[in-house]
Amino acid sequence: MFNLSINKLKVGGLFLILMAFSATGYADDIKDSIKEALQYYENGEYKDAVESLNYASQLIQQKKATGLESFLPEPLSGWTAQKTSSQAAGASMFGGGITAERKYSKGSSSIAVKIITDSPLMQSMMMMFSNPMLATSDGGKLERIGRQKAIVKFNPNSKRGEIKIVVAKQFLVLIEGRGITKEDLKGYAKAIDYKKLQSLP
Repeated sequence: MFNLSINKLKVGGLFLILMAFSATGYADDIKDSIKEALQYYENGEYKDAVESLNYASQLIQQKKATGLESFLPEPLSGWTAQKTSSQAAGASMFGGGITAERKYSKGSSSIAVKIITDSPLMQSMMMMFSNPMLATSDGGKLERIGRQKAIVKFNPNSKRGEIKIVVAKQFLVLIEGRGITKEDLKGYAKAIDYKKLQSLP
């Protein structure tokens, strides 16, 4: 009986949170899932209520992921870009998280820019940025790109490298490339509007 009461409280709490999202004009299928969850809840069908709420939550995450796509930069001069893509992974997949990505190419050179949020990766990344020893342990170097603190790793022999930037303690910008120069990597890092990204809730 006690466990049942706890489940009711959890479902009720999730419902109130998701109702706040639905009030801001999200898609009808999200609202329908929330209404469906409420109906299941009132009928005492708690398992189905939780499943409907989880589905609505996943749809909200997908919408948030799509919103991140607008922060991926346009191709630099001489480069071409694929369409942006995004995904929202549940906790069962690599710990969960929201990722927006775009790939760029110029001849045999390629670069991928990712923006990641709501991921367990953030905790370890914050530790790296706060501890220079961790940040440079695998050959990376702490540098400033604009106003952003970045971990830059580049091998001039293999022409491969990556840049990691944490924004507002909630977004990880990851830029990876092969067959490129360090300036190519930094060029894409500088092309992101970090100020606007920081303003996201």
